[in-house]
Amino acid sequence: MKRSLPDSAVLPEHPDFERLTALATEITARASGPLELERTFPQMLRDCIDAVIMTAKTGRRSYEELEKTEKTYIGTRVEIELRVLLGLRKGRLDTEILGQDVDIKNTMGSNWMIPTEAVDQPCILVAADEARALCYLGLIVARPAYLTVGKNKDAKRSISAEGFRHILWLLKEQPYPANFWRSVPADAVAAIFMGQSGNARMAELFRQMQGRAVPRDVIEAVAKQKDFTRRIRKDSGRGTRDILEREGIVLMEGRTDAQLIKAFDLPECGQSSFISFKPRTVSELNMARQAGFDALPDDTNI
Repeated sequence: MKRSLPDSAVLPEHPDFERLTALATEITARASGPLELERTFPQMLRDCIDAVIMTAKTGRRSYEELEKTEKTYIGTRVEIELRVLLGLRKGRLDTEILGQDVDIKNTMGSNWMIPTEAVDQPCILVAADEARALCYLGLIVARPAYLTVGKNKDAKRSISAEGFRHILWLLKEQPYPANFWRSVPADAVAAIFMGQSGNARMAELFRQMQGRAVPRDVIEAVAKQKDFTRRIRKDSGRGTRDILEREGIVLMEGRTDAQLIKAFDLPECGQSSFISFKPRTVSELNMARQAGFDALPDDTNI
């Protein structure tokens, strides 16, 4: 998305103010309030994008690696998932809200393409900025005056620089979960997914990602197992935690090991995330053992 967006001109004197604010109020209510919208919408976008990248299956780590048709499909998936999230039904356009036909447009770039059938109709504008991990959710009545003069081969027009002022933002520059794999080196990704079993892949994940919080969905994708949460804990010497502990690596859960994570001065780790760390001092080794990691070997290169 553009780095600099103009302030919205959708104020009480704006011709579309009542129409857009009514739609915004309905969307927010359907999302169970503004705070819930801020929580669920960004995660929905992350899930839509990652489901197409499919790192666990393809080895790809970013949106830029997708085929053109896959990039197009993300828009379709966002449209479907947004209707589900808000409990909306299909309309003559993409959906219907308060008896009005509404189009849903998604972009991973800096603008949206408005089809001829959506001109003069309200549109929900969705954008994801992968590089900055920011997302956007807005509303506009796609009046011709807000659109560019030029058209593409499908007769679609984009929103003009002036047109951006006529967007009513529900979420603007809202942080959303960054693509975990985007910053992971390709050789590390290859090593992680080379493992033949779920425990082998998870163990390699936490060897490679020491000191970095790993969210639950990433672990699930690596494990490729429904019962990965059981296997990630101690399991009679066979679990991922058992394997790593024998190597001197502590695998901690954000919820149950919060104090130890803080004592090791590690990054924040969410309640459903995990983080690994190899104690480097006698003090760190003793803290880990006191916290229950009593199978750590004495020789940990301290």
